[in-house]
Parts: sequence; structure tokens; C-alpha cells
Amino acid sequence: MLSILSMRYLLRRTRTIRQDERGVTAVEFAIIGPILVGMFVSIVDLGLGLYNQVQLANAAQAAADYAMQKGYNSDAMTTVAKAATRLTGLTVTNSQFCGCPSSSGVTTTTCGSNCSDGLTAGTFAQITATKDYSTLLQYPGLPATFHLSETSLARTQ
Repeated sequence: MLSILSMRYLLRRTRTIRQDERGVTAVEFAIIGPILVGMFVSIVDLGLGLYNQVQLANAAQAAADYAMQKGYNSDAMTTVAKAATRLTGLTVTNSQFCGCPSSSGVTTTTCGSNCSDGLTAGTFAQITATKDYSTLLQYPGLPATFHLSETSLARTQ
């Protein structure tokens, strides 16, 4: 059996342990640390996806600028688009068509015809840059790969 002195010592020691706050910060960090790391990785993943989207837009715009300055040349426009970005796995498609400007964009029409404003239909180059972006982590409810695409349109004549 425990003596009265032993009981007093145990009660005093129990109170001291409950009031001791050393190590609380380490325990709190152990709880919150993995959550912070997960948030950081997710933010970096989102940033990389947005970076890829912006790079696609820059590539498509570079090819559209080329078409406005030098005219439609599918091979050269593809080369310019791929050279405008460091992205790998980039797919560039080009097309040329005649159309008339409208409030909703460009309406496709036959070449040489007149538009509703009385002007002759113009020649346009459309450049589409695409790339698949795979996320760093699997997110519940989201696909592991996103199909990114950007299109630019330029009047060549």
C-alpha cells in the first residue's frame, strides 16, 4: 500500500505535469504541419496548371502575330508557337478561313463575298495550342489530367 507521503507526492506530481506547457508547440506543429505541407503542394500544383495555360496563350498569340506580319504559313506558324514557350508535348493546329467581323466574333463566309457592313470578307488565321496537364496529386472529384487549350485569331488580309 502507498503511504500518505507517496500519495501526496503523486498528487503534487500530477498537478505539475498538467500545468507544464513545455512541448505544446511541438505537438501543435506536429498536428498542423502536414496540413500546411498539403496546402502548399496543392497551391504549387494549381500554379503550375495556370502557368501552362498562360504559356499556351502566349504560344497561340505568337503564331497569330506571325500570321499578321508575314501571312499564313502553317509550318512557320507552328514553329513560332512552339518556340514561344518551354512547354513540351505542345500540339499546334492552324487553319485559314474567310469571314466577316460581327459582335459575337468572326462569322465564316465565302471568300470574296460582302459582309453586312458592305466590306469584303477578310481572310483569317486561327491558331489553337493544346496540351494535357497532369496534376502532381490526385484530388477527389477532379480528373488526374486536364486538357488545356488556347486559341488565337488573326486577320491576315
